[in-house]
Amino acid sequence: MTRQKSDTFEKFKEYRNEVENRLGKKIKVLHSDRGGEYLSIKFNDYPRNCGIVSQLTPSRTPPPNGVAERRNQTLLDMVCSTMSQASLPITFWGMHLKLIPIF
Repeated sequence: MTRQKSDTFEKFKEYRNEVENRLGKKIKVLHSDRGGEYLSIKFNDYPRNCGIVSQLTPSRTPPPNGVAERRNQTLLDMVCSTMSQASLPITFWGMHLKLIPIF
């Protein structure tokens, strides 16, 4: 199944239903970057109609996304460590991992 950014709205609705039905909790705030998938009219109206406050981070500023950025860095560190221990050639590392020095 191909996942596309255009699927974000439907996936958010599914996620909201799952949170409310399984956990009995209400989503109060939707914190997102300014990705186009979050800026559509239907995505803007839906949370508001459900009583969810939408908060957008400032453009091109990763620090407000601190938790997500730290989690991404932790995952990247784990991948680098695993790849290093596997002794695979650098051609298997992918474009982004080639830029990270391994000591």
